[in-house]
Amino acid sequence: MAEIRLRATQPADLDFVLRAEADPENRRFILPWERTQHAAALQDRDLAHWVVERSTDGTLIGFVLLAGLTNQHASLEFRRVVVVEQGHGYGRRVVRLVKRFAFEEREAHRLWLDVLEDNQRARGLYLSEGFIEEGRLREAVWTGERYASLVLMAMLAAEYAAA
Repeated sequence: MAEIRLRATQPADLDFVLRAEADPENRRFILPWERTQHAAALQDRDLAHWVVERSTDGTLIGFVLLAGLTNQHASLEFRRVVVVEQGHGYGRRVVRLVKRFAFEEREAHRLWLDVLEDNQRARGLYLSEGFIEEGRLREAVWTGERYASLVLMAMLAAEYAAA
């Protein structure tokens, strides 16, 4: 299994990011951004915008958005993870890298996310990685086809340390 790493997204990576979001397998579970939103995120000191690449050959396989780097309450939002090569365990490794960054590097108190209620694969991954379901925002987002509910999930620093 190939190792992966996260690195800061560069403007030249945005074509990949937009293709990853547009992929039908990913698009049904996210609310895609425009190029201008991604470009602005690269300059926002409150956001981490990273691409996921295979360490062996530098092939881009996904990207991550993390918000709250300047949050006074040490609460980070795991805003988005998109992986274009499914079924290789990359998603799990990305989640573990983000948890390590949040709790070991940033010394966050809380790492939280929301996930579409019908994204069973992602919810199962987050649960297996120690995230706790905290509640639901019923019909909170318009997907372009319907209103969808979000499940709020989080992990606290003490839970990370105990795992």
